[in-house]
Amino acid sequence: MKTDMRLHLISAATVGSLCLAAWTRAASPTATDVCVYGGTSAGVASAVQAARMGKSVVIVGPDKHLGGLSSGGLGFTDTGNKAVIGGLAREFYHRVWKHYDQPEAWRWQRREEYGNRGQGTPAIDKEQRTMWIFEPHVAEGIFEDWIREHQIPVHRDEWLDRANGVKQDGGRIISITMLSGRRYVAKMFIDATYEGDLMAAAGVSYHVGRESQATHHEQWNGVQTGVLHHRHHFGAVKEPISPYVVPGDPASGVLPRISTNHPGEYGQGDTKVQAYCFRLCLTDHPDNRVPFTKPAGYDPGQYELLVRIFAAGWRETFDKFDPVPNRKTDVNNHGPMSFDNIGYNYDYPEASYERRREIIREHETYQKGWLYFIANDPRVPRDVQDRMRRWGYARDEFRDSGHWPHQLYVREARRMIGEYVMTENELLKKRPTPHPVGMGSYGIDSHNVQRYITPEGYVQNEGDIGVSTQGPYQIAYGSLVPKRAQCQNLLVPVCVSSSHIAFGSIRMEPVFMILGQSAATAAAMAMDADLAVQDVPYSKLRERLLKDGQILEYSDAPPARRATNVNPRNLPGVVVDDAEARLTGQWTESTAISPFVGSGYRHEGNGAEGKAAARFEARLPRAGRYEVRLAYSPQANRASNVPVAVSHRDGEQTVFVNQKLKPPIEDLFVSLGTFEFAADQTAVVVVSNQGADGHVIIDAVQWLAK
Repeated sequence: MKTDMRLHLISAATVGSLCLAAWTRAASPTATDVCVYGGTSAGVASAVQAARMGKSVVIVGPDKHLGGLSSGGLGFTDTGNKAVIGGLAREFYHRVWKHYDQPEAWRWQRREEYGNRGQGTPAIDKEQRTMWIFEPHVAEGIFEDWIREHQIPVHRDEWLDRANGVKQDGGRIISITMLSGRRYVAKMFIDATYEGDLMAAAGVSYHVGRESQATHHEQWNGVQTGVLHHRHHFGAVKEPISPYVVPGDPASGVLPRISTNHPGEYGQGDTKVQAYCFRLCLTDHPDNRVPFTKPAGYDPGQYELLVRIFAAGWRETFDKFDPVPNRKTDVNNHGPMSFDNIGYNYDYPEASYERRREIIREHETYQKGWLYFIANDPRVPRDVQDRMRRWGYARDEFRDSGHWPHQLYVREARRMIGEYVMTENELLKKRPTPHPVGMGSYGIDSHNVQRYITPEGYVQNEGDIGVSTQGPYQIAYGSLVPKRAQCQNLLVPVCVSSSHIAFGSIRMEPVFMILGQSAATAAAMAMDADLAVQDVPYSKLRERLLKDGQILEYSDAPPARRATNVNPRNLPGVVVDDAEARLTGQWTESTAISPFVGSGYRHEGNGAEGKAAARFEARLPRAGRYEVRLAYSPQANRASNVPVAVSHRDGEQTVFVNQKLKPPIEDLFVSLGTFEFAADQTAVVVVSNQGADGHVIIDAVQWLAK
C-alpha cells in the first residue's frame, strides 16, 4: 500500500488540534430520544415518524445523500400491489405525484410523450393521486423536504466505529461512536443501513448467504442449479456458450468473470450473496446527454463473454431501459451478462470500509466499461452499437459524482436472526404471520449468485429466482427486533430477520419505508412505557399503525386485479395446469405477465427447436362433446404459430395458435375447437415448439362439456 508522504508534514500542533477536536466531540455527545443510523429511505421514514410522535431524533450515517436506492437511481419502483402501500411510503409517492403535476416538472419532454408505463399499474395514478416512477433528484428532494419540515438534524459522512463504537449496558445500547469521534447517546436506536453494521457491532445474531432448503423447510432457498426463471441466464441464448478462451478447449483457460468452482449441490446453503449493480439514470436527449467514456482500468477482455452472447444472436440489450420522466431511464440488469457484477460481492457484507470501497469501485469500473464496450468496440453488432451511442448519462442527475449514482444496489447483505424469522412459508401463506406491522407483495426475487461451468462444458448463471407470492403478505413485528437477550432498544427495518429467499421480496424500497415507520412507532411506544422493544403491546402498536395509515391486512384484490392469477379449482370443466403437465426439454417458470392460471406459467426459451413439448392429460367425467381451450400469456415476442395437437375420439388434430395476440376468452383462454371424446379415453393435448417462430407459452388446458 502506498504511503501518503504528506502525513509526515503534519505538525505536532496540528495533531494536537485534531486530537482535541475528536476528544471534544466524544466528550459532548449528541443526545436524542431516537438515533437512526443510516440515511436510506427507511432511515428517513423512521426519523420522520419519530418526529411526528414528538420524539427528538437524529439521522447519522455514511450517506452524503438521503434516500438510498430510492434517490440513487431506482426510479422504476418495484411495488407489487400498491394497495398495501400506506402511511409515509404512500405519502412519499403522493409527493412524487404532486411534483409531476406541475408543468415545469417536464423539462425534457411533454407529459403526454412520457407513456405512463409503470409496474403493474400506470406510473401516474390520477385517481389515487400517486406516482410510482420518478427521476433520482426528485426523490432526493422529497426526502430533504421531509427532513427540513420536521427540523431533523442529519450528520452525513459519519462512519460507525464498528470495532469499539457501540457501548452497551444491561442489554441496551447506551451510545454509538463514529470514526470521527462523534458520539451519539439515545434511548432507542434504529439500524436503517443496507449492511446492518450497527446491528452487527451490537452483537446481534445475523446470517449472510443462502440457507439450505432444509433450514426453514423452503423450496426456493439454497443453491438453485437448473432453475431458470427469468431471462438472466444462458438458456435465453439460442445456442450454448463455451466458457473457454478457445471454445471447447478447457486447456486454453477460462474467460473472465466465470467461476471455475463447483456451484454446490442443489438445495444446499452457502455464504454467497446475490449480485449487486448500480441503477443508472441514462438519457437519449441530446441537450442533457453526457457520452459514455472509457473508465480508468478499462479492459475490453473482460467482456469477451458478451461478444459470444451477441454472436449467438442475443438482442435484448435494451429490454430493461425502463422509462422515467423527462426522457430518462432506470436501467437494471437484463440478460446473461449485463449490469449485475456476478460473483464480485461475496465479502461485501462483512468487509472493512476500505474493502467495500474497493468492491464499489470494481462494480463502477465494470458497469462503465460494459457501456463503453458496447458503444465503441468493433466486435459489437452494428445495430446494437448504433443504438447504444444514442444514450448517455443524464447531465442533470448526480451532479457531484460525475453523473454516476451515489448508492450501490446492495440487494442483500446481513440479515438479522431476530425474534421471528420471515420465510417463504409466510410469504406464500402456508402459515400465518404473527403481529403484522406492514405488508409486501412483490414477487420473491433473487438475482443471480454465481456464473459457473456446467458438467456439459458450457457457461451458465445460477441463483435467479422469480416466484409469485400469490397476493400480498404480512410482515411480522418480530422480524424487526433482535432476540431479547441480545439487545432491547434496537430495531432493524432493512436487514430484517428473514431467510434469503423471503428477503427477495421484502427488500423493496416501499417496504423499507413501511417498516421504517413501524420501527419508529414501536421505538416511541417502548420509550413512553419504559419497555424493551420486544415487550411493546401489539394491540396498542397495531392501533397506532392503523391510525397513521399503515396497511396491515388485505383480504382480497380489487376487482380490476382479480384475474392476476386464477385458481384452477375455481374454473369450470376439467382443468390441467402447466404444473401438472408432462414436460420434455427445457421449460422455465415465470409470473411476469398476468393473468395466468395457478402460480405461474412456463416458456421454452425460444430455442432447441422441436425438442420442447408439454403433454396435458385428463380423464373426462363422461363421453361427449367438449370444447378444448388453451391458456397462455401474450406478448410481442411470442410465437405466431404454436402447434397444439388435440387427441380426441376420431383421431388427432393440430391447431396453430398465435400467442402474440391477447386470448379472447377472459384474457386467458383461446378455443382450440369442439371435439368428441370417448368415456374410456384419456384426453390429451400436446403443445410443442416444433417450427415455432418465437417463444412458446404453456399455462393450462381446459375441457368444457357442451
